[in-house]
Amino acid sequence: MNDLFSVKDQVVVITGGGGILGRGIGNYLAEQGAKVVILDRDEAAGNEMVTNIRQKGGEALFLATDVMNKEVLEKNREDIVAQYGRIDVLLNAAGGNMAGATIPPEKTILDLEIDAFRKVVDLNLFGTVIPTMVFLPEIAKQPKGSIVNFASISSLRPLTRVVGYGCAKAAIANFTKYLAAELAQKFGNHLRVNAIVPGFFITQQNESLLLHPDGSYTDRSKSILGHTPFNRFGEPEELFGTIQYLISDASKFVTGTLAIVDGGFDAYTI
Repeated sequence: MNDLFSVKDQVVVITGGGGILGRGIGNYLAEQGAKVVILDRDEAAGNEMVTNIRQKGGEALFLATDVMNKEVLEKNREDIVAQYGRIDVLLNAAGGNMAGATIPPEKTILDLEIDAFRKVVDLNLFGTVIPTMVFLPEIAKQPKGSIVNFASISSLRPLTRVVGYGCAKAAIANFTKYLAAELAQKFGNHLRVNAIVPGFFITQQNESLLLHPDGSYTDRSKSILGHTPFNRFGEPEELFGTIQYLISDASKFVTGTLAIVDGGFDAYTI
């Protein structure tokens, strides 16, 4: 029972591993004994992360990637298997947003930039589907394997402004449930697929929406906190335990679930 939450020696691939949330999760899992593979476009961030992990006695590898490019991901897969011999876990943390796919208060849906909308959907949806297709064959070879997708509170509730991001993340929630059944029935019940659903965390992606240059809260932040029973934003480390649970034997009969980590936002109505 002491090993129930163990992730020791698991080879964990994290797309978008150089971002604020991915970085925190990767460092934590390395501290827990996992062999962490960071996939990201930002080579400086990725290499810095690997250096930090190794200095602390952990095991890590960085590979530059493009989650929209199957050939690049296939080369990543070859390099990972050459280094570690297998892949146990995939965390699909890559994603993002852009201004043209949002609707600010002074605009309407008629102002939506379709090209930007398409790019946001492609990055968040296909940037999860394609890595899953590439890494699944290796994960399926193992006695047990786990995929964790990164959904969003906007997967569950339509939020103002972020129409493109919300649509893409809603699709991630649906894809997660679909894939859980697909893999169990066609590849075996040793494969599990779940999604983590972060509430509101201040990241590089949303910082300008949530904070003024002086660090004070914007009106949008105040609205979010007014609808969050905990009355605060989440901290990256508050995702770590849920991730560890989802990729460990502690959840080995859990698949197709959306694990919400939001300080009560989704539960609160009035």
